Amino acid sequence: MRIDLHCHSTASDGTDTPAELVRNAGAAGLDVVALTDHDTTRGYAEAVAALPRGLTLVTGAELSCRIDGISMHMLAYLFDPEEPALLAERELVRDDRVPRARSMVARLNELGVPVTWEQVARIAGEGSVGRPHVATALVELGVVPTVNDAFTGHWLADGGRAHVEKHETDPFEAIRLVKGAGGVTVFAHPSAGKRGRTVPESVIAELAAAGLDGIEVDHMDHDADTRARLRGLAADLGLLVTGSSDYHGSRKTCVLGEYTTDPEVYGEITRRATGAFPVPGTGGA
Repeated sequence: MRIDLHCHSTASDGTDTPAELVRNAGAAGLDVVALTDHDTTRGYAEAVAALPRGLTLVTGAELSCRIDGISMHMLAYLFDPEEPALLAERELVRDDRVPRARSMVARLNELGVPVTWEQVARIAGEGSVGRPHVATALVELGVVPTVNDAFTGHWLADGGRAHVEKHETDPFEAIRLVKGAGGVTVFAHPSAGKRGRTVPESVIAELAAAGLDGIEVDHMDHDADTRARLRGLAADLGLLVTGSSDYHGSRKTCVLGEYTTDPEVYGEITRRATGAFPVPGTGGA
């Protein structure tokens, strides 16, 4: 089985619609794909309706978290999307996205970059607006050559000249909320240093003690040495190890199935979840 547990659609900051994402996942030879848009479940219905035969969909989300001033992302799988407490927290995070993006546009203007809110809103479309949409605007204007080049201290990285903080959930609270909604939690790309400061291993140990289920080890932002170190840490802490593409369509260079999750780990995730179940494809439209 080929299992990719971290993908984004136009419901947040990907370039494939949810329907296109699942069709492309099927065409790429995946057996299981997870839809994990940022702080939203809005793409679920479209993805399920288009799910091709032979592909299973895992519903999820990538939750924006922060601890000790460090931004981090928590992948949440197979939770009840209507559970009130987790839904309310996701809405708090989403509601802060527009004013934050507008503030980043204003900071870029102060730095002499002629980006406009209208441009960023056009790029975001119906998705939850975020830094990748601002980064895409910088690419359109020729300020940087790629989206990844916008995520530096010079521009949009944490602490960068145009960075603006947003409401983010305490990760211990995120674990509690996801568990309360019957879901499973995996710390996304925990050692992706190019994105900014990373959470120390001591905090990962505390998160594990609080109920964290796993860490995403095989990821494009982790080199071989980092993956080996994280595997050792996961073994010490009793955490599941996942691998994923973090696919964003044409917005990033990664491809579907670039990194995958072991079928036994996937089976354990589905066994632990009680809020929702994987959806088997029946040949969607």
